[in-house]
Amino acid sequence: MLISATQLRAGMVIMHKDDLHRVLNVVHVTPGNWRGMVQTKVRNMRSGNASEHRFRSEDKVERITLEQNEMEYLYSDGDQYHFMNTENYEQIALTSDDLDGKEKFLLPNAKVEVEFHDTTPIGVSLPKHVDLKVVDTAPGLKGATVTNTLKPATVETGLVVQVPEFICVDEVIRVETESGDYVSRAKS
Repeated sequence: MLISATQLRAGMVIMHKDDLHRVLNVVHVTPGNWRGMVQTKVRNMRSGNASEHRFRSEDKVERITLEQNEMEYLYSDGDQYHFMNTENYEQIALTSDDLDGKEKFLLPNAKVEVEFHDTTPIGVSLPKHVDLKVVDTAPGLKGATVTNTLKPATVETGLVVQVPEFICVDEVIRVETESGDYVSRAKS
């Protein structure tokens, strides 16, 4: 499907220079009396190389629609992350390059949408928030209720999140998967 370059958004997959690319960043630029343009940062999904490309506002870009299947994350062994289709029990493996940093939000048995182009798995789509257990942080302050003072906390997947002072070890927190930011304590 062809779309205008001005409709590009981060996370989209496009066909660019005869290869699949994921859009990482989009900035609309209108320099004075020149024509507007769209500055993008894209990652080649085959090679993993990131590059920048400038599209004119009137350029058309081929957006690729990916098929998504719900799969269960099983385990990792080194650079391979294994997922299972819960309907037919088929298993696939993705590399950390395919996951593009999203592996820090994966817990065993978590349900995620695995993206396929034709029949090739190329990435995952995470839920908006995940609940993760804090395994290491500075001790919480008694009576600390102000949330504008933050401290680093390491969660069970190894991700380091900035959390309010009142968060302690063994608490479960909700983290936004797009930014990696603390949202709240998870409801028990």
